[in-house]
Amino acid sequence: MKIGFDLRTIARGRHTGVEEYTLNILRELTKHKEDDFFLFYNAFLKVNFENEVLNNKNVLLKDFNVPNKFLDMFLLLNSPKFDKLLGGVDVFFSPHFLAAPLSKNCRKITVFHDISFLHYPEFFSLKKRYWHFLQNPKKQAKYSDKIIAMSESTKNDIVNFYNIKEEKISVIYSGVDESFKPVSKDNPNLNRVKEKYNLPNNFILYLGTIEPRKNIIGIIEAFEAVREKKKISLVISGTFGWLFDDIIKRAENSKFSEDILFVGFINQEDKIYLYNLAKIFVYPSFFEGFGFPPLEAMACGVPVVVSNCSSLPEVVGDAGIMIDPYKPSEIAEALDMILEDEGLSDILKQRGLKQAEKFNWEKTGEETIKILKEI
Repeated sequence: MKIGFDLRTIARGRHTGVEEYTLNILRELTKHKEDDFFLFYNAFLKVNFENEVLNNKNVLLKDFNVPNKFLDMFLLLNSPKFDKLLGGVDVFFSPHFLAAPLSKNCRKITVFHDISFLHYPEFFSLKKRYWHFLQNPKKQAKYSDKIIAMSESTKNDIVNFYNIKEEKISVIYSGVDESFKPVSKDNPNLNRVKEKYNLPNNFILYLGTIEPRKNIIGIIEAFEAVREKKKISLVISGTFGWLFDDIIKRAENSKFSEDILFVGFINQEDKIYLYNLAKIFVYPSFFEGFGFPPLEAMACGVPVVVSNCSSLPEVVGDAGIMIDPYKPSEIAEALDMILEDEGLSDILKQRGLKQAEKFNWEKTGEETIKILKEI
């Protein structure tokens, strides 16, 4: 088969959940040497795409330099046809619901990570809402031959919000990178990462985008209750999204502000050691389509506290403590239980390691290529 692959999601050089998925599924799909892959890569200002998959003889990068803002204007006219720009492909795979006009004889498979923008529009900027309008996810869902949903939660949302038939949607969970695992306490990289990010000795960890949807103010309120009893710090790591000013102010106004650290972006190679240094990983997000950080934390043998809503129960199972994200007191109680009870902490660590084993990229790739070939 000739398979088109939309690579636009990584053009900005960011590394959030969608980008993580895109790079990993690309690696797995291109292992199928009997198929040819044509990568559609476009943006006027973009990072150079350097990846080992380009060494494969069955992979060809089609690099365009059209400003995406300009391209979006034409997409409203359902032009140009991406499969034609690639030289003709049998099926076009979109790892996100970006608009991609195709010829009638080219099949389309679209991945939906979530539709949180319909649940919580207030968590998105006007610019982002306009972008959703241009991409028109509902239209992408309607005209896709097959949809891959990251979770049962996302599948149900697509059915309910977009009136798409269930049989058109397949749930295929993402994997977790094999690099995430427990490391020995004498591993020199632990001290390297601790010094690099100026980390305290004893801390609760959050890793993710710093924005309202992630409920970081709820984390801070819960941390304050725990800090009243125990000497421990809160490390908030990740890039700043939008509407983060209130989060910063809340931390600065805390009576324990000196124990709340914002350490910024974490390099991919440093994440494993950051997780391993943490006592607990907390992720009480209001909504997630999948949730890579809790899965990565479990794979590193760290107890996790997560929300009891959207996709997170599917990812974490019985391996973590579920809380109501709207009740900081529940978050605090869960954190306190783990810190107080070493036996409970050990049980959660072991359950987390076992749960993480269920998610691997090879399995994700095999299930995905099967869909690419069956429609």
